[in-house]
Amino acid sequence: MEDGSNPLLVEIGRILQVLRQRRWLVLGVVWVAALTSIVGVALMKERHEASARIFVDTQTVLKPMLRDLAYQPDIDQQVRMLARTLITRPKIQRLLERPDLAAAFDHPSNPEAVVNRLLDQIKIVAADRGNIYNVTYRDTNLKRARLVVEGTVELFVSAGTDVKKKDSVEAGQFIEQHIATTEGKLVAAESRLKEFKVRNFGLTGVSSQDHFAKLAELSEEVTQLRSTLRAAEQSRDAYRRELAAEDPKLPAESLPGAAPQVASELDLRIDAQRRQLDELLRRYTEAHPDVVHARQLVARLEQERRLAAERRATEGDRNRGNAATSPVFQRIRISLAEAEAQVASLKSQLAAKSGQLDEARSRAGKVPQVEAELAQLNRDYDVVRKTYDQLIARRESASLGVKLDESSQLADFRVIEPARVTPTPVFPSRLHMSLIALLASIGLGVAVALGLEKMHPTVRGVRTLEQLSGRPVLGTVGFASTAAWVQASQRDWRRLIAASALLLALQGAWLGWLVARSLSR
Repeated sequence: MEDGSNPLLVEIGRILQVLRQRRWLVLGVVWVAALTSIVGVALMKERHEASARIFVDTQTVLKPMLRDLAYQPDIDQQVRMLARTLITRPKIQRLLERPDLAAAFDHPSNPEAVVNRLLDQIKIVAADRGNIYNVTYRDTNLKRARLVVEGTVELFVSAGTDVKKKDSVEAGQFIEQHIATTEGKLVAAESRLKEFKVRNFGLTGVSSQDHFAKLAELSEEVTQLRSTLRAAEQSRDAYRRELAAEDPKLPAESLPGAAPQVASELDLRIDAQRRQLDELLRRYTEAHPDVVHARQLVARLEQERRLAAERRATEGDRNRGNAATSPVFQRIRISLAEAEAQVASLKSQLAAKSGQLDEARSRAGKVPQVEAELAQLNRDYDVVRKTYDQLIARRESASLGVKLDESSQLADFRVIEPARVTPTPVFPSRLHMSLIALLASIGLGVAVALGLEKMHPTVRGVRTLEQLSGRPVLGTVGFASTAAWVQASQRDWRRLIAASALLLALQGAWLGWLVARSLSR
């Protein structure tokens, strides 16, 4: 085989030769390792798995009914987070305080080691579909494994309710604190807005466009009043000229025997002014400047009439013969009185409108600035007010959510499979370890034989001898098998086969017993 061209076949042939030469060593190592593994596996404690299944129902009837009324947290996400963070050191220590678990662990001398083991071995895993969670734990003691799983399930259910209530209370406190802070900001914003409106009374609430439109309207009204006043003054002057040119008395022959007394010029002016006052009252209120001025003018004319009447009473009828008797003169005088009243009214209106125009012009430069500041204050107030209203609505929603938590549960924890322990042990069981130990024993025997061959190699050919010595081989000596040597070799192989068969029978019996014991559970 040393002349073979395939190196892999050469190496396999060499290994088989080593195993054949050291067959009793290999078998001895396998026997010792197999017997040792049987004893070790027999003393090994098998672990059993306890498990339970929990279903968390978050789709209740109240959820769609209160969708827009009460705040509803993401219960699914909270339950998932709870499953990830439930197995903590304080929770495990609380779990071990249960009397049945304390008795099951028999009050160990090192409780911290028990806590660490439970932290590593208790598993809460979500199923692939639905809100189903599997709680598992492995232990050599079946009763203890079941008690640990039962305690974990109770801890899971109670923690879900406690966390939900705690979140509701903390959310309510957080909202109350922010409402108090935002309310203070809202009061401050309202005070600033009120002070600004009082300080700029008459300028707030009017946009720049409206102010300049009013300014143009006032300017146009003043222009019209001036034109109307000039026309009224011209008409008055015309009446004055006509009155000066007209004879106030008729000829003596045209006078009737008993002519009625003609109204005086002052009475005519009072009548005209009263008509003008009635006209103003139809358009304006009592507080309007034109109305006030017209009333003052009527009062002044009536005062003059009373004084004139007193003078006539003292003087007698000396001037009675001088009264005007011409009807044309009387009509012109009446028209003149009306024209003078109209001129006085127009002057009053012009003065009032001119004052308003001057005031509007003086405010024209302040309106844009006041408008901008007012817009800023309103914007700040609206932001704070909107935040405050939202917080109030959230508080009501949170309050309803707390009451809902107190009266019912938005998440229902249901144990669909209570804690149970599997009758068959989990991997690696004694059967698994026995099979692994048998393969490991055979591998160990082969490894020992090859190791010794590596340390103390055996020369099996000319090429191997040349490689080891580094010198050429001059010749070889042949070997002739005798009948005695062949018989001795056959006896040796029979003993090897018998020892191997006994080992296999022993291993078969051991494995068969383990299988029968596993099936009988």
